[in-house]
Amino acid sequence: MAPALTALSAACLVWWLSTGVILVAVRLAERGGQRAGVLMAIAALPLPLLGVWGLWASLTQLTVQGAYTGFLSALALWAWCELAFLSGTVTGPVRSACPPGLGGWRRFRRAWGTVAHHEVLLAVLVVLVVELCRNAPNAVGMWTLLILYFARVSAKLNLFLGVAHANTEFLPRQLSHLSSHFGTARLNWLFPVSITLMTFAFACFIERLIDAGIPGAEAGFALLAALTALALLEHWFLILPWPDAKLWRWMLPKPDAERRENCYGVDP
Repeated sequence: MAPALTALSAACLVWWLSTGVILVAVRLAERGGQRAGVLMAIAALPLPLLGVWGLWASLTQLTVQGAYTGFLSALALWAWCELAFLSGTVTGPVRSACPPGLGGWRRFRRAWGTVAHHEVLLAVLVVLVVELCRNAPNAVGMWTLLILYFARVSAKLNLFLGVAHANTEFLPRQLSHLSSHFGTARLNWLFPVSITLMTFAFACFIERLIDAGIPGAEAGFALLAALTALALLEHWFLILPWPDAKLWRWMLPKPDAERRENCYGVDP
């Protein structure tokens, strides 16, 4: 089980480090305004290109290296999409706060408008990757992207419906309007469904890991199980008062005075 234990540790480290790198990049770009965010997204275009190349190269590799290549390639594709979103480059046509008292379908349409372009980008990416990988011997990259996609959709819907702890600390200035579309509730009907489905997926990957038999398969299922567990943990952060922001706050540059005044309501 050595490849599995190594993969579990590697997945947690990559999740923490990649999230931190994206947050640092977005914080730095925030200081330069919208133009800086666009330039950063353009400068990072080699990332998805490497992701596509690595994903293609991993499809026939039933080895530990192939599992890692597929996993990291999918993360590279996802990381660029997240960077493009958080930098304000690919978001949606609605870029203003939700009017007070707006509810029902009208509120949902407005909330969708804040992320529409990004959601379409992710959906197209997932469809293309599934089409590329669905009959491949090594599908770790495809499953990595599917886990990230469905976990992100679930998290956004839970935030819209309302959770106890919607962490908006890392929202950049250009996306500060998103928090006005979040619901207010201690718990919503979707949360138990999300937790149940992700727990079931985690159990399935663990079962496949136990029965894998070869190092490459062990590493692949361990990576997928760890990623699912991390997605599950992030969902629990939405309702439990755990200080998850401390995982990255220490490594981020301090927000500038204008952001503190506009977003936190305190004097610089």
